[in-house]
Amino acid sequence: MSEGDSVGESIHGKPSVVAAFFTRIGQIYQSWLDKSTPFYAVRWAATLLLTAVYMIRVYILQGWYIVTYALGIYHLNLFIAFLSPKVDPSLLDEGKLIHLEHCFFMWSGFVIGNEGPSLPTKQNEEFRPFIRRLPEFKFWHSATKGIVIAMICTFFDAFNVPVFWPILVMYFIMLFCITMKRQIKHMVKYRYLPFTHGKRTYKGKEETGKTFAS
Repeated sequence: MSEGDSVGESIHGKPSVVAAFFTRIGQIYQSWLDKSTPFYAVRWAATLLLTAVYMIRVYILQGWYIVTYALGIYHLNLFIAFLSPKVDPSLLDEGKLIHLEHCFFMWSGFVIGNEGPSLPTKQNEEFRPFIRRLPEFKFWHSATKGIVIAMICTFFDAFNVPVFWPILVMYFIMLFCITMKRQIKHMVKYRYLPFTHGKRTYKGKEETGKTFAS
């Protein structure tokens, strides 16, 4: 083997070594994430502790308010996605769906009834758990990554933009109230709760043991 071939292999081998290193790091990271999945209380406790450390750091440094505001907006969007159903009920509006089905079946030569799809409202109907747009684990993972990125930003003066922080606080409170009010109205309008504790069971009437003569 010539000297030029060995040099060429070393040059072309560097990207593969680096790629293998980051691939291994990603596998280890994903393995730890998979192991932490069932321990939701521990995960959220660690995230709250990290949030407290970040807030203390911002308070001591007296800066990076724009980063904190952006982090709050990001967490608010994640929270709204966590409370929202995977399929927006407004997209399945009964009148629009009936109209579309009517046009389709009239074109196909079929006749349909006047009832559109609806949520189960009786005891004997199929139980449908609430499916979130953003699952709990992804919510936690994204929120934690946002805090870590914001913490890293506090080490760079380029992100410390001078701003009057009370305005940001008031604006965030207003945005939070407006967003939550809209979300609650949406929940009331389409009659759903963003929490599922399993299928509800109904207890029948107890037998008294009395017999009636005919």
